Amino acid sequence: MSDGAVRPVVALVSVSYGSEDELRAMLGSLPAAASEPPRVFVADNLPSTGTTREVVTAVGGTYVPMRANLGYGGAINEVVRGLPADVDWVMITNPDVVFHPGSIDRLLQTGVGSADIGAVGPVVRNDDGSVYPSAREVPGIRVGSGHALFSNIWSTNPWTRRYHAATASDAARDAGWLSGSCVLVRRRAFDEIGGFDEGFFMYFEDVDLGYRLSRAGWRNRFTPTAEVTHTGGHSTAGESAAMIRAHHRSAERFIRKKYSRPLFWPVRVVLLTGLRLRSTLAERRATR
Repeated sequence: MSDGAVRPVVALVSVSYGSEDELRAMLGSLPAAASEPPRVFVADNLPSTGTTREVVTAVGGTYVPMRANLGYGGAINEVVRGLPADVDWVMITNPDVVFHPGSIDRLLQTGVGSADIGAVGPVVRNDDGSVYPSAREVPGIRVGSGHALFSNIWSTNPWTRRYHAATASDAARDAGWLSGSCVLVRRRAFDEIGGFDEGFFMYFEDVDLGYRLSRAGWRNRFTPTAEVTHTGGHSTAGESAAMIRAHHRSAERFIRKKYSRPLFWPVRVVLLTGLRLRSTLAERRATR
């Protein structure tokens, strides 16, 4: 953005579920991340316990207790519906994200650079500094079928390799979807498509959001000049069987949405069969 230009208004929206420690670190990283810190709004999906209210109000943020546990997308939607009308961009982030210096400024600069950009995502690093593939393509029928059927039993299969190949983190590019752990979304685009699909309680709400933004004519843009660290968010070592089932239920929901037309029923059968096989194998490993 050039000097003298009116800076768009950014609201940061996060969701807490007993996440006070993570929130403190995330909120503490904001001053260095943006030349003009965003307005802070935090939804609390567990308002009956903890000190989330105190953590949020201590930095001048707005605390928004939820009437029930609405899940990630549902809580984000609830907050966005109540945002002031002058908010142009929504910085959606998990509470366990730490923003690197200048990251929000760089995301915003990318977003305002083109009127058809609906969402912008940064490089997302794990605790050990490795890069999480946060900007991916929505796989088509052949790649999706092969990945669903063989990824857990043949890790080097060509379909999974092709799916993972489109995750380079060293070049700016458009993507099919961006990780919901940290994504800057144009308010108008988010409102236009109705925000997150609240049928996804957890997992795949970001895949679905990116897919629907693309179908509505908006671009999902990945920018490697902005970086964040997602502290422990992508570790699967302690993944429970219940979490695995939830992940695969959400994947099934997305497949049913994407391939909803009657002529796609053979595709649905293949993909859903593969997913259920993956879920069964993953659950067995989790309970050993």
